[in-house]
Amino acid sequence: MGWGNRFGTPVDPVPFLVVAALGFLFSYTLGPSYLMAFGAELAGGLGYSTMAFLVVTGLAYYRLVWTARPDLRREVPAQLRLRRIVLGGVAVAGVFALLALPLLDAVF
Repeated sequence: MGWGNRFGTPVDPVPFLVVAALGFLFSYTLGPSYLMAFGAELAGGLGYSTMAFLVVTGLAYYRLVWTARPDLRREVPAQLRLRRIVLGGVAVAGVFALLALPLLDAVF
């Protein structure tokens, strides 16, 4: 069985699999301990981590497989690439700032 988009055009599944694997990694390594630092129980932390993983996987499938248009490939302008890199860096910095919140509670 091949991977295809909603039009039946074959799609490369590797980007989806990478995003889903990273979602699994971050959800289950950081999620339960992060939520337990805020007072959640282990079962609740695992449940919320599972929901976060399913949401990330669903969004990745929708974006990278279901609505993918491989026939529209073209060179991406340098300005747009730089903008995506900067926005990605800001997003990663924001995630790290959120992950540091339990550490601030331990300091103060």
